[in-house]
Amino acid sequence: MIEAMATVRITEAELARDIHAVLAQVQEGIEVIVEQDHRPVALIKTPQGPGRKLSECIALAKAYEAKLGYAPVPDADFAADVQAAIDANREPLNPPSWD
Repeated sequence: MIEAMATVRITEAELARDIHAVLAQVQEGIEVIVEQDHRPVALIKTPQGPGRKLSECIALAKAYEAKLGYAPVPDADFAADVQAAIDANREPLNPPSWD
């Protein structure tokens, strides 16, 4: 396997020989390009998660606050919806190890 930054290029035979090792690399964030006769035929990478990261939301809120000159205040209905979502999901988050 040849590694260049966060991308690894492998042959079909290498993938078939040790798919578990390849998937372990993918779980670590490495993209794997599978090649046949030195041509890429597949790309294996972790799927993009839904929505924005919390850090992105915070950055957007801070930028909006700077633009307005004051912190935006959510209306009562929005605050109630958020509280209802929190109350409905009180169990601890235990994602699978591959998540």
